[in-house]
Amino acid sequence: MNNPRPVDHPNLNRAARAGQATEDQKLLVAPSQDKAAFTQSDPWRVMRITGEFVEGFDTLADLGTAVTIFGSARTKPGEAHYEAAVAVARLLGEAGYAIITGGGPGIMEAGNKGAREANALSIGLNIELPFEQHVNPYVDLSIDFRYFFVRKTMLVKYAQGFVIFPGGFGTMDELFEALTLIQTGKVENFPVVLYDSGYWSGLLDWLRGTMQAAGKISPGDVDLMMVTDSTEEAAQFIIRCREDEAWRTSQEESARQTTRSVFGGGM
Repeated sequence: MNNPRPVDHPNLNRAARAGQATEDQKLLVAPSQDKAAFTQSDPWRVMRITGEFVEGFDTLADLGTAVTIFGSARTKPGEAHYEAAVAVARLLGEAGYAIITGGGPGIMEAGNKGAREANALSIGLNIELPFEQHVNPYVDLSIDFRYFFVRKTMLVKYAQGFVIFPGGFGTMDELFEALTLIQTGKVENFPVVLYDSGYWSGLLDWLRGTMQAAGKISPGDVDLMMVTDSTEEAAQFIIRCREDEAWRTSQEESARQTTRSVFGGGM
């Protein structure tokens, strides 16, 4: 594998330093005809995947109430979004929430920093990538994952809400993963906050004007997200939704209606 970065770059993971593929890359390659190397086979990977699930479940089992914060790894300290993520995480931490992030730089680091400032548990769920970063210094509890889908399960399973800051493809993936789980009723009582209305407005306009107008989502699906430019409002929305029985009931009924619509042939 050609590596465009120096092999001694301090932020590269083991696979990248050695010029090898990551475990996700290996998993998604078509099966080899060579049956000799069992430790490179798909059955072996099933055991490694099982091990990652077991480690994640065991480590996070007693986590308690938590919120996952997503956003760009490219956001720098001192930038408005970075400082806003610190503030939201600090407010949630002071309210008794543990903070979960992907464990890397940018918004992830900001979320863990805010948790540390609030003396709340700061969790980083890191992923093996060809050029992935080291775990940021504000993480108290870290788990390293080889497989994206295992990590994504942990990011959702142990959170009672998402706060999503501006980001790229990875952030979009995490946002729509959460929305799909809510829409189909796979998770309940799950508030999603989008921070920075200016950043998200184009996407929301497209969802309403194109996707909803074409009948690909149900009326009200876009309202599964709350959009704000206030750190205080973002934190309070998460807190209020957890405490508000009426909100939880309305969200559960909305999810049931959407599920009936989707699987009953209405979409």
